[in-house]
Amino acid sequence: MDKIKVMVVDDQIDLANEIGNILKTDDTLEVVGVAADGFDALQKMKTSLPDVVLLDIRMPNMNGVVATRHIKTEYPDVKVVILTTFDDSDYILNAINNGASGYLLKDIGGNALIDAVKNAHAGDTILPAKIAKRIADAAKHVSADREIKLMRKFSLSDREVEIALMMYEGFTNRQISAALKLSEGTTRNYVSAIYIKTNSENRLEAIQAIKQAL
Repeated sequence: MDKIKVMVVDDQIDLANEIGNILKTDDTLEVVGVAADGFDALQKMKTSLPDVVLLDIRMPNMNGVVATRHIKTEYPDVKVVILTTFDDSDYILNAINNGASGYLLKDIGGNALIDAVKNAHAGDTILPAKIAKRIADAAKHVSADREIKLMRKFSLSDREVEIALMMYEGFTNRQISAALKLSEGTTRNYVSAIYIKTNSENRLEAIQAIKQAL
């Protein structure tokens, strides 16, 4: 069985090496690189591609949020797990939105860290309970804020707001119908109402109006 290849990225190189040494205690893991920041990591990934990247979030040159976006764009199959001392909800949401597979605090124990790497490689989302709660709380605020903005701006109904946000996220009418268990005709009626209320001629204009309102 092939080993899981891991890269550790942290501007505190001693800490990065320490994390690497913890990972090396497991026979199924192989540390293929240590990098000082996101830019350094992307350079090293050109010659030694990992399966999982453990990535600090606050670093010079290129921070973890930006690095996550670049890594997932260039190497979509690589799993990124944010490893940091900071449990700031904005960083959490930005990292997850950019494609990170999870978020760990640096006070995690060695065995838990090893398990998290394996779980991330298997496709799981890695979120400690207290971080999951922060994400849920932050997402509620973001979602509620977006809904209120659309209601106020365009006088949309609850259902119209729901569909407008799905349009904004790129859902087709068929996907909206399936997700909300509506007939395609009903969905088209809602979309037509959204066009009227946003003063739009077509879907592109409506999405543009929604984007500006948000």
